[in-house]
Amino acid sequence: MSAAEAPATAGPQGPGGRGKSGSPRRIPVVGVVTEDEDAQGALKPTDLTRITKLLEETGKDDLEEKQLKCVKKLVQYYQNGFPLRDVAQIFTILNLCAGKIENQPCFIEPAHDIIKLCRLPFLKKKVSDEITYAEDTANSIALLGDLMKIPSSELRIQICKCIVDFYHAEPPKKRITGYQQASSTYKIQMAEVGGLAKMMVESLALLENQLVEKLWVLKALQHLSTSEVNCTLMMKAQAASGICVHLNDPDPSGQLLFRSSEILWNLLEKSSKEEIVQQLSNLECLLALKEAFKHLFMRGFSHYDRQLRNDILVITTIIAQNPEAPMIECGFTRELILFATFNEVKSQNPLVKGLKLSNSYEDFELKKLLFNLIVILSKDLPTLQLLIDGRVVLALFTYVKKPEKHKITEWSAAQSEELQLHAIATLSSVAPLLIEEYMSCQGNARILAFLEWCESEDSFFSHGNSFHGTGGRGNKFAHLRYTLRLLRAMVYLEEETVNQDLCEQGAIQQLIGIFKNTISKFNDKEEAIILEIQSDILLILSGLCENNISRKEIFGTEGVDIILHVMKTDPKKFQSGVGYSVLLFSTLDSIWCCILACYASEDYFLEKEGIFLLLDLLALNQKKFCNLILGIMVEFCDNPKTAAHVNTWRGKKDQTAASLLIKLWRKEEKELGVKRDKHGMIIDTKRPLFTSFQEEQKVMPLPANCPTVAVMDVAENIRAKIYAVLGKLDFENLPGLSTEDFVTLCIIHRYLDFKIQATHKQRELANKSWENFLARTSNAKTLKKAKRLQEKAIESSRHSERPPNAIFHQTDIKGLNTTVPSGRVVVVESTPARLVGGPLADTDIALKKLPIRGGALQRVKAAKIVDDPRKSIPT
Repeated sequence: MSAAEAPATAGPQGPGGRGKSGSPRRIPVVGVVTEDEDAQGALKPTDLTRITKLLEETGKDDLEEKQLKCVKKLVQYYQNGFPLRDVAQIFTILNLCAGKIENQPCFIEPAHDIIKLCRLPFLKKKVSDEITYAEDTANSIALLGDLMKIPSSELRIQICKCIVDFYHAEPPKKRITGYQQASSTYKIQMAEVGGLAKMMVESLALLENQLVEKLWVLKALQHLSTSEVNCTLMMKAQAASGICVHLNDPDPSGQLLFRSSEILWNLLEKSSKEEIVQQLSNLECLLALKEAFKHLFMRGFSHYDRQLRNDILVITTIIAQNPEAPMIECGFTRELILFATFNEVKSQNPLVKGLKLSNSYEDFELKKLLFNLIVILSKDLPTLQLLIDGRVVLALFTYVKKPEKHKITEWSAAQSEELQLHAIATLSSVAPLLIEEYMSCQGNARILAFLEWCESEDSFFSHGNSFHGTGGRGNKFAHLRYTLRLLRAMVYLEEETVNQDLCEQGAIQQLIGIFKNTISKFNDKEEAIILEIQSDILLILSGLCENNISRKEIFGTEGVDIILHVMKTDPKKFQSGVGYSVLLFSTLDSIWCCILACYASEDYFLEKEGIFLLLDLLALNQKKFCNLILGIMVEFCDNPKTAAHVNTWRGKKDQTAASLLIKLWRKEEKELGVKRDKHGMIIDTKRPLFTSFQEEQKVMPLPANCPTVAVMDVAENIRAKIYAVLGKLDFENLPGLSTEDFVTLCIIHRYLDFKIQATHKQRELANKSWENFLARTSNAKTLKKAKRLQEKAIESSRHSERPPNAIFHQTDIKGLNTTVPSGRVVVVESTPARLVGGPLADTDIALKKLPIRGGALQRVKAAKIVDDPRKSIPT
């Protein structure tokens, strides 16, 4: 078009020119185009409505040629990109061309050219165009997914290239005067709104045997799956299972597996993980993942193959967390266990014959991933037999040993250390489930020997550069920490065989020695780790010594000394958050399990002023410790030497132990909302111990194995323990009490009486109920009175007004002489069968049966039949 022709179409828009882009209108001139601009391919005006009508026409001889010519002109006009206001009409034209392809293949080329132009950025004349034409643009882009149904390889590939270019847009060939590019993410947003991702997933079903087109679709989906919106759409279209089952389709290029795994990754990260796992937790998908992983594990040697193998293993790990996934049924679990242990335990399985892992980063990551997967698989009980068959415990124990010098290994020193720590952490989860395997591998001996190395002065430079090695650089604290965790897990099984074996090998003395060494090596840099180590040692000792006097005697004075050391810790540190509170809890537990009931240890604890230290901790008034400390005090008071120590103790401002206990009682009652006056006296004499919590507590049915509220009240609050301690001090001659203390002491003294009070009330109610029952059965007047009261109660519970047309059913049973409501099931105790001969005793058929024990033919010896016509019949 020349400059002279341009003004002919210029001017204001007609009606509807600014409305929806789909409305018929004449496109205005974008600008005056000079001959130079024409030569450079600038944007030119065209009548889209005329082209649309022309494509809709049918039946003329030369129509096809005209249609093709006008579409080619359209492509020429918009060679620098489509204005947003024209997108809807242009895609209408594209759809018309696509509809003609089946009968007129020549329309493939113009359709292809229009789609190719969609790869360029859309153009906007106003800033508001992106919002104004958003709906039309979203619907137009969605049409690309619908066009994938056309059986044209060329067209399908061009559509996929167009979608990929949404994320890598090419700049227009020339800047158009008066127009700007739409924002770089505009097409991506419109694709999300239009639901393009869902249609592309559905198109995969049409491409079963078209590898090239399938790879292009997967590439498009790989880009689309980078957004959460598209991943959600793909999830709803069952993309995960649809893609996973075709992982092993023939593909010389290797792109199919790579792009498919990338899409699965994105779906797991950016949509509902639970839903995606559910889609993949079927036999078909797991078989596909199994074959893909096995192929890459055995035949993948490149850096790329190893990365892809690890990605598939991570996806498998996520699926394995679903207990419904048929990991065992598809044989995947058995093979994963084999791959995880073939380096440590020699196997004749042909799958691993000749295989060897390198010290590459990918193989190192693979080993750690397999260790992690063993932990996850072990949570499924049927897997345990496979772990036994695969000798997993033995394989993991090969790492529980000191590093061997001058040994050529496939791992570097740092890698070996990290794998060692990871293996010990894995054993902490697996070994408690396989006790027999643990004992057959001499697990206790291996652990104690490794602990001995951890404590030795052997020159060893730890790298401490992994998650498990945190805080262990240049020392063996990381090894010590994870080994003690493993030992704690085994001891807390309360398996006597394991614990006895440990004690026979000197575990108690060894652990006490390790604790002492940690005290001498204590430094602020590894403070948290050392505190954790000390806590675990005390917990292990508690597990070993509990309920066993002989082991408590082995714990002895050395053990008491380390407990006293912890109890002398500066009280300010218990609030530091580093781990001192946990250590104190472990220490109090050790007093309970390792000292109490062993008289020699108790006496030594008292001699070293242990009771004073306990009362010092109690005086800190920290609720989390009070209950446990008071429980220990109750047990210690059984020792006749304890009372003198308790009465001798003095706290701040010369506070006595009795005063401290009474003060704690008052504090507890205040927190529980017990009603007392300003002098501490009882207000509610009927319910002297009743708390506000009990008052608010609703009546709830509980299973028989659940403790009642009353039991929990005694267990959780400290009043019962304070009563017990003061009771063992005889409530008399208690020093340092104020007037208020004496008032409170009287209440404490009557604590049990106030608790039996509720029992007496229940007993009185039961007795009264029984007396009423006897009165009804022995006195007719009382029975009639009870009957009248019962009828009155029944009548009062009924509706006063009956609904119209309602049928009234009489519920009373005439002649019934009971005043106790009957249930749905009535148990009738009849005369025993041995007396009446059973239910068939009086029938003819009974006499024809042979007598059996307890059957119908038994007769009472005293019974006599007179003139029985059947006496001639043998029985």
